[in-house]
Amino acid sequence: MGRKTIALSLDQDIYEQYQKYCEEHHMIVSRKVEALMKKELDEKNG
Repeated sequence: MGRKTIALSLDQDIYEQYQKYCEEHHMIVSRKVEALMKKELDEKNG
């Protein structure tokens, strides 16, 4: 499966806090967003 580049409009303070959180935990923001999206879809589809 390929990768898709998208643009998001996010609250700046929330984004900066989350970006720092991800850096501290050696995570990539886009991969975390992807995981959150997948989790929601999985829960919806059972």
